[in-house]
Amino acid sequence: MIRVGFSAILSHWRRNLLQLFSLVFGLALATALWSGVQAINAEARASYDAAATTLGEGQYDQVLPRSGNTISQDQYIALRRAGWQVTPVLDDVIGPIRRQVRLLGIDPLTAPAGLMPVGQGEGRDIVRVLTTRFVFVNPNTADLLPEDPTLQVIIDTAVAPGVAITDIGVAQQLLGKPAQINRLIVANTQPINIPDLDNIAPELFVKSAIGGQDVQRLTDSFHLNLTAFGLLSFAVGIFIVQGVIGLAFEQRRSLVRTLRALGMPLRVLIWLFVGELIAFAFVAGALGVVMGYLIAAVLLPDVAATLRGLYGADVVGALQLRPVWWVSGFAIAFGGTAIAAGGALWKIARMPILASARPRAWAVESGKNAALLALAALALLVTALVLAIWGRGLLVGFVLLGCLLTGAALALPYFLLGVVSLGRKFARGPISEWFWADTRQQVPGLSLALMALLLATAANVGVSTMVSSFRETFVGFLDQRLAPELFVSVSSDEQAKTLDAYLSEHAREVLPVVSIDIQVADVPTALFGVRVAPTYEENWRFLRAQGDVWSLVQSGKAAIINEQLARRAGLWPGDMVQILPDLTLPIAAVVADYGNPLGQVVIDEAQFLQRFPDQRAQRFGVRTDDPEGLSQRLMDVLSIEAANIVNQAQIKAFSLNVFERTFKVTGALNVLTLAVAAFAILMSLLTLSAMRIPQLAPAWALGMTRRELGQLELVRAVVLAALTTILALPLGLLLAWVLLTVVNVEAFGWELPMYLFPALYVRLGVFALVAAAVAAMIPARRLAYTPPGTLLKVFANDR
Repeated sequence: MIRVGFSAILSHWRRNLLQLFSLVFGLALATALWSGVQAINAEARASYDAAATTLGEGQYDQVLPRSGNTISQDQYIALRRAGWQVTPVLDDVIGPIRRQVRLLGIDPLTAPAGLMPVGQGEGRDIVRVLTTRFVFVNPNTADLLPEDPTLQVIIDTAVAPGVAITDIGVAQQLLGKPAQINRLIVANTQPINIPDLDNIAPELFVKSAIGGQDVQRLTDSFHLNLTAFGLLSFAVGIFIVQGVIGLAFEQRRSLVRTLRALGMPLRVLIWLFVGELIAFAFVAGALGVVMGYLIAAVLLPDVAATLRGLYGADVVGALQLRPVWWVSGFAIAFGGTAIAAGGALWKIARMPILASARPRAWAVESGKNAALLALAALALLVTALVLAIWGRGLLVGFVLLGCLLTGAALALPYFLLGVVSLGRKFARGPISEWFWADTRQQVPGLSLALMALLLATAANVGVSTMVSSFRETFVGFLDQRLAPELFVSVSSDEQAKTLDAYLSEHAREVLPVVSIDIQVADVPTALFGVRVAPTYEENWRFLRAQGDVWSLVQSGKAAIINEQLARRAGLWPGDMVQILPDLTLPIAAVVADYGNPLGQVVIDEAQFLQRFPDQRAQRFGVRTDDPEGLSQRLMDVLSIEAANIVNQAQIKAFSLNVFERTFKVTGALNVLTLAVAAFAILMSLLTLSAMRIPQLAPAWALGMTRRELGQLELVRAVVLAALTTILALPLGLLLAWVLLTVVNVEAFGWELPMYLFPALYVRLGVFALVAAAVAAMIPARRLAYTPPGTLLKVFANDR
C-alpha cells in the first residue's frame, strides 16, 4: 500500500511539470543565494584564522617599541637573559607595489609551537630549516615572491594568503635590515618572578593579546550584512516554494480523500508527503549548492578586494569546497522546505476525512488564518517600533529589521485589498468594475509572489540608499582628511628632522602626524599630536562642537575625540576626558572617523611632545602648489624614495576603487534578489493561469476578445506590482534608516547621515515594474491565445 500510495502522490508532478520546476528551481535559487554568501564568508573567515595563526595576533602578548618601529638586538638579548620567553620577529613587505608580500621572519628555535610550520612534514626538520634559505608560503602567494635561486620555497596551505614565513636571519638579508627586529612575541608560559619590563627595557611596552583580532571583529559586520542578504534572498525564494506546495496540496485534496477512504492511515499518508518533500529538498539543495558555488566564485574576487582595501584583511581569491557552507546549504534547503510545507501538512492532519472533497474546503481552512496573519503583522510592526525607540545592540538591530520586513510582508495583502476596493468604488462601466472585482479575487493567489517582490524591492531601495549615502559621506570624508597634496613618510627620526626643516622652507604648510597607542575609558585609542594649521580649520567638519575648537586645542586647553570613542565612552563636547594619568582635558569637538575601529584623541603637537619627547613624527602631510615639483626635489635633495611620497589623488582613486568593488558586490546581490522575485511572479501566474479559464470564459462569452483579456491580465499584474513598489519605497527607506542609525552604530561605532536619491528610486521602481511585466507577459500571452474550444468547455460542465 505504501508503494502504491507514494506512486499516486508523485503522479501529480508528472501531470504538472511546471509546478515541479517551480518547486525545485525556486528552492534551488533560495539555497544558491544563501550558500553562495556562506561560501564567501567561510573563505574569508578561514583566511582570518590563518592570518591570526601565522602572525600570532590574538594568541600571544607582544612587546613593541614605544617610539619608532624597531627593537635593538641588545634589548632582545637583555630580555632573554632576564628570563623572558620571547621570540624575535621581523615583519615587513617585500616586492614591488601591487605584487607585495608580507615577509615574516621568526626565530624557529624560540617560536611558540604551531606559529612556524617546522617539523610538520618531510624536509621541514629543524636542522634543514636552520641550514638552508627557506620560505613557507601559501600556493596563491608563491608566484608573488621575488626570484632568488638560493631561496627554497615550501608550499603550505596553512600559511595566510599574502604572507611568507622564513627564518629571521633570512628575512633580515632579503629586506636589507641586518640586526633589526620589529616586535617580540611573548610565550603564554613565563618563568616565575621575572623582572618587570620597565626595569629591563623602559623603551618597550607589552601589547595584550586581548582584542588582538581587530580585523576579524571589524569585518564581522560586513559578513553579517552579506548573511542578511542571503537570508533575505532565501526568504524570497521560500515564498515561491510555499505558493507551489500550497497549490499542489490544494489540487491533491481529492487524492487525499481517496487514499484515506481506501484505508490508508493518516499518519502514513503524512509521512509519504514528508518523504516526497525530503527527496525534492535533497535534489534542490544539491542544485542550489552548485549554483551557490558558481555565484561565490564570481563575487569572491570583488569581496576579497573590498576586505583588503577597507580592513587590510587578505582573503584568498580562489574558492574551496568547505563543509561549513555546503552543509549549511543543504540544511537550509531542508529547513526551508519544512517551513513552506508545514502549514499544508498541518491542514491535512486537521481536516476531517471527507472535508477535503469539498471544493472550498482548502480555501475555508486558509481563510481561518487570515485574521491571525493580520494580527501577526500588527504585532510585528509594533514590536519593530518598540525596538526602534528603546532597543540597543547589534542583535536587536537585526531583530528590528526582521520584524519590520516580515510585518510589512504580512500586511501587504490587506494593503492591496484596500486599494483595489477603493479602485472598484471609482470604477465606471462594466469592464472596469469586472476588472477591479477580478483583481480583488486574484490578490490572495498572488500575495506570496507580491510579498517576494516587496521584500526584494525594499531591499534594493534600502541597501542602495545605505551604500549611496556611504559613498557620499566617504567622498566628503576623503576630501576632508586628504586635503594635503602630498603625504611623505620616512623611517628614522634623523630623516624626519631633516625633512621637517626642508618642508618648512619649501611648502605652504607642514602637517606632521605623530601618535601613540593608549587606553582612554577602557577603549583602545590612538593619541595624536597635530600642528594646528589653516588646513584643519578649513577642512575638518565636526559632528558636535563647543567654542573655537582649534584655538582651544592649540592653546592646550581642550582635545578632539572621534565618534567611536564618544559613543563607547559616553563622552561628548563639554565633558572631561582623562587622556593620560597627568592629563585631563575638556572635549571641544567630536569628529567623524569612518573606517577606524579604534578611538582617537587629538591634542596639540607641543603638548604631545612635552609628554613624549622621544616620539617623533615620521609621516607628514604637505600643502603645496607644485606637488610634482616638490616630490622630485625631495627625491633629489633628501634621497627620499618615490614609494614614500604619495600623491593625494592616488590615495583617493585607490579608496574610491575599493568602494566601487563593494558597490559591485551589493549591486549583484540586489539584481539576484529582484530576479528571484520576478521568477516568483512568473511561476505564480503560470500555475494560476490554468485555473483562470472558468473566470475568463464568461467575459469572453459576453463579447470581450481573447486579446483584450490577455491585455487586462498584463495590466492587472503591473498594477499590483506598482502598488507593491509604492509600499516598498517607504519600507526600503525605513530599512536604510535602521541600517545607518542602528546597525551601523552598533557594528562600527559611527552613524552615517542618510541621503535621499529620488532618481535612484525611480530607476529601481521601473526595474521592478519591468520585471513584473516581463514575468506576466508569458501567462498573459497564453491566455490571449487560449483556443475558443477550451473556453467553451467551461460551459459544458456548467450546472
